[in-house]
Amino acid sequence: MQTDTPARQIILDTETTGLEPAQGHRIIEIGCVEMVKRRLTRRHYHQYLQPDREVDAGAEEVHGISNAFLADKPRFADVVEDFLEFIRGAELIIHNAPFDVGFINHELKLLGADRGCVEDHCTITDSLVMARKMHPGQRNSLDALCKRYQIDNSGRELHGALLDARILADVYLAMTGGQKTLSLGGDAEGEGATGPAEVAIRRLSADRPRLAVPRASEQELEAHHRVLEKLGVEERW
Repeated sequence: MQTDTPARQIILDTETTGLEPAQGHRIIEIGCVEMVKRRLTRRHYHQYLQPDREVDAGAEEVHGISNAFLADKPRFADVVEDFLEFIRGAELIIHNAPFDVGFINHELKLLGADRGCVEDHCTITDSLVMARKMHPGQRNSLDALCKRYQIDNSGRELHGALLDARILADVYLAMTGGQKTLSLGGDAEGEGATGPAEVAIRRLSADRPRLAVPRASEQELEAHHRVLEKLGVEERW
């Protein structure tokens, strides 16, 4: 895991006509959300695409995107400049990055060798690899991580690139945002520390002034008694 977080990160997801670019499958949806210094901004990129081929029935069951819906959508060649401009210079956060990057690089290759590949424009972090290192032997799908980190994904009945990117942003922040060391004295390292936790204890002087303990007023006590009576609770003190 990187200890120096880039200032700008893009959380990305795609939906496709099938599973293998080598079999002629294409991207039909790209969804990206922007995060700057670990804070989500209002900027996002979202585009449906005409793939010039049929969507596999199995893929449509996953994302619900039909051939009829895509018929009037632009092709990747029509939007490539805007897409590359949005991700350029950022760190891409992708769950199972080889899948999405493989499809994007396939689309770029179809446009000509001069387009290069995703890695020419930005760096890539695979959140699935991170999750497997953090939770070995456990399920690390996006749904499983949402459950583990108590992130609401109740609106995810079907996969959708923009929705999944937004959910992955919450998961990524939960995975990487915890305090790494316990410091009671202020001397231990902060969030970026990767070694074992170090605890520094600062002992307080026995001669320090005693803390003032405020007492409840008569009005507050009466209000308290009335609430207890209303609840039918008997006071034990």
